[in-house]
Amino acid sequence: MNAKVENQESGALDSIKWVLVIALLAAAIGGNAYYAEQPLYFRVLGVVFGIGIALAIAATTTKGKSALSFAQEARTEVRKVVWPTRQETLHTTMYVLLMTALVGVMLWLMDFVLIRLIGFVTGQGA
Repeated sequence: MNAKVENQESGALDSIKWVLVIALLAAAIGGNAYYAEQPLYFRVLGVVFGIGIALAIAATTTKGKSALSFAQEARTEVRKVVWPTRQETLHTTMYVLLMTALVGVMLWLMDFVLIRLIGFVTGQGA
């Protein structure tokens, strides 16, 4: 079969799947509102079940497969990260807090001086 024909069939099937996914999500939300008098755990289970089926159908589409592939590659990359130790994290946090406080004090001092200076120049007296 020609690759172009396969892509067109796949595209049409994907469109149908996406319509079904949207319908399932709408049904989950609408069902939650419609059955508002039912116990919460039944409604939560229904919504979770509806979303789960919608995600399973979405995962079979071309975009869904590429999203799953991206998520798997991202997970692989996260495993390669060298995370800082607890002590390095604490030191970095302390430096950030210290610098934030210093910049805040410097800005407050500049504001204080400028207000006094403008008040002196204009004769308003702050």
